[in-house]
Amino acid sequence: MPAPDIDAGLLERGGVRLAVDGPRATITLHRPDVLNAQTPTTWAALREIGSRLDPDVRVVVVRGSGRSFSAGLDRGMFTPDGLDGQGLAALGTAPREEAEAAIAEFQQAFYWLRDPARVTVAAVQGHAIGAGFQLALACDLRVLAEDAKLSMAETSLGLVPDLGGTLPLVRAVGYSRAAEICLTGRRVPADEALRIGLANRVVPVDGLDAAVDELVAGLLRPMPGAVRETLALLAHAADGPTAESQLAVERAAQVTRLHELAALLTVQS
Repeated sequence: MPAPDIDAGLLERGGVRLAVDGPRATITLHRPDVLNAQTPTTWAALREIGSRLDPDVRVVVVRGSGRSFSAGLDRGMFTPDGLDGQGLAALGTAPREEAEAAIAEFQQAFYWLRDPARVTVAAVQGHAIGAGFQLALACDLRVLAEDAKLSMAETSLGLVPDLGGTLPLVRAVGYSRAAEICLTGRRVPADEALRIGLANRVVPVDGLDAAVDELVAGLLRPMPGAVRETLALLAHAADGPTAESQLAVERAAQVTRLHELAALLTVQS
């Protein structure tokens, strides 16, 4: 159950479930009828969890209900009216500062998972597409079921990855592989993900829960302070640009794309 000070109504509206068991929290995207597609309310719910999660929680597991981790953006975001009062069309016509501020809020749903105060684990089954892939990349560790397929699909839609995914992707696989994955939008199968560094472990579909439980048990053995400081050291060592500057670059690029697409649609109409 969610902690008392976490807005349970917001989690329900966002299709997000939270279960806390001592030092472990499990976040589940729960919209299986649409393969756990994400909406602005999903991101608001994730931000709520990140800002209010009990500090005694040391490990966070992120997973999806049903047969997929997350198929990415809900298609309603591409309609003229959007979803939850937000949509790509509105962002594409909004003033730049306003659009970037909106994307900055979206990014915070993902960015808190990189806080060294806790270890985060993505348990990925089935599709992790676009925003789903970026959510998995936001986590420190990734355990994949054998049926997992990862894809950065944004460029095929004329967009850019803007939810914090570009920095951990380049850190994991290097620039040239990251460029190929992003620009082609192809689906990376689990065995390749393991080989190139996107996955820590690949297991049979029916063994995913047990593998994650085993990993969590191992992560909880060291003293909390040692884990926190080690994660911070590793993150600092991996940094080229700062994470904040990368987020700013991502949202600026996305607003540029949205403005250009909106202008193109205006000309075509």
